[in-house]
Amino acid sequence: MDIAVDASKVPAPIDAQGPGYWGSVWRRFRTNSVAVTAAGVVLLLILMALLGPWIAPADPYQSSMLSRLKPIGTQGHLLGTDELGRDMLSRLIVGSRLSLFMGIVPVLAAFAIGSALGILAGYAGGAINTVIMRTIDVFYAFPSVLLAIALSGTLGAGIFNALLSLTIVFVPQIARVAESVTTQVRSRDYVEAARASGAGAFTIVRVHVLGNVLGPIFVYATSLIAVSMILASGLSFLGLGVKPPEPEWGLMLNTLRTAIYTQPWVAALPGLMIFLTSMSFNMLSDGLRTAMDVKQ
Repeated sequence: MDIAVDASKVPAPIDAQGPGYWGSVWRRFRTNSVAVTAAGVVLLLILMALLGPWIAPADPYQSSMLSRLKPIGTQGHLLGTDELGRDMLSRLIVGSRLSLFMGIVPVLAAFAIGSALGILAGYAGGAINTVIMRTIDVFYAFPSVLLAIALSGTLGAGIFNALLSLTIVFVPQIARVAESVTTQVRSRDYVEAARASGAGAFTIVRVHVLGNVLGPIFVYATSLIAVSMILASGLSFLGLGVKPPEPEWGLMLNTLRTAIYTQPWVAALPGLMIFLTSMSFNMLSDGLRTAMDVKQ
């Protein structure tokens, strides 16, 4: 599942992103019913993750061998129970915490690191650009799934190592986008005028470059959250991510795989949550990209 950087899906940098621009972005975004719906779903998922321990109807860790693999609709267990008799609804609610955490945190970390590297390479150019981008290309040459598995397998199982592996996977992708948009911005007239007026490189980057490149980079980064969630779930499924008994959707898929023949609908619930969350983040990212496209 390698993610190629498609320049056509990255909003072009804008010469002036003042209040008028962001007001027009909001107007275009709120008229996109699909994007607004996706944003609502994402907001509900975040609220569910934050309030999980208080809204879960049962203890997600309490098992009961007498209540193993109860079907959906069982009294007291609205979405059934898992292979150890734990309430599925409670585990799905509480599991959203780790699942969203594993999806969002690596992208945020990669956004910070990749943006810094890409902006430095794009603005400096020359030998600095060559060194940074050729190093980035070494990591970018590997498919995302294989690189994540290789790094996690080398570092060992665990949440921190999985987060570190996913961050390393996404840094090259974000850095390439950052370098591309920064290269476009540095040749704009207002940057040349600032340079001619004697402004230093740091001032030019802070005042004229960051405001025009962070938006497109951020929009691209939001599209990686869905990929991050899927990769994190895959690592947990393989035993390289979250460890039992913590509820996490990928790990729940792994532990319920033997129940696919007896309670297929219960076993499919974690996968359904991963699919719903991934699609919501993808549609939200597409809506943001469309709203920020000045040609719209």
